[in-house]
Amino acid sequence: MFFDPVPTEQEPSLGRAELPPWAAPPSLEAGAVFAVERVVARSANVVVLLPTIRVFGTGCMLEVEVVSRQGDLSSGDWWYMQMAGAPFGQAVGRGSTPDSLLRLGVRFADGSKATTIESARGRAGSLDEPPAGPVLSWSPTGSGMRGGEFGFSNFGLWLWPLPPAENFEFAVEWPLGGIELTIAELDGAAIASAAARSAHYWPEPP
Repeated sequence: MFFDPVPTEQEPSLGRAELPPWAAPPSLEAGAVFAVERVVARSANVVVLLPTIRVFGTGCMLEVEVVSRQGDLSSGDWWYMQMAGAPFGQAVGRGSTPDSLLRLGVRFADGSKATTIESARGRAGSLDEPPAGPVLSWSPTGSGMRGGEFGFSNFGLWLWPLPPAENFEFAVEWPLGGIELTIAELDGAAIASAAARSAHYWPEPP
């Protein structure tokens, strides 16, 4: 035998530890779909939509879609806007909030809020200790272009913990895309009700 067997204590694990609830939805929970079907903001070149919210027992995923068109933008400006609006391009320096940054956030009735600015600056907490909620963090999904003139970006915003069972605000602002601060009201009671419908892919062990 050329290669010796791998010792038992060194066998690699194919599994991955479950992420804490403030970082991601439970991996074995399907979630319940709550239809929002809302155009949150629109400019000459950009539309921000919130089609659905997938609700879990520990939090909810706001499933956002950003659609853009070139219109009268130059090729350079159009490409720059596409790159700036992608979730992977959301890093931001301390004390800096450039106009190119797509900003999203939630604010509850008690005044507490969470934004993607905090997430981009690494203030959403560590994986070891639970942060003082609420927390809103990026969950990239995909992006692409259609016909070279229209751009599509889909991503999730994981909101932890579940919002209170009362109306709260969802805000978006993107100066580069011509989106001024725009606030939509979301139904926290309906989201809490949807959480009760969330099921697991397999029955939980006894």
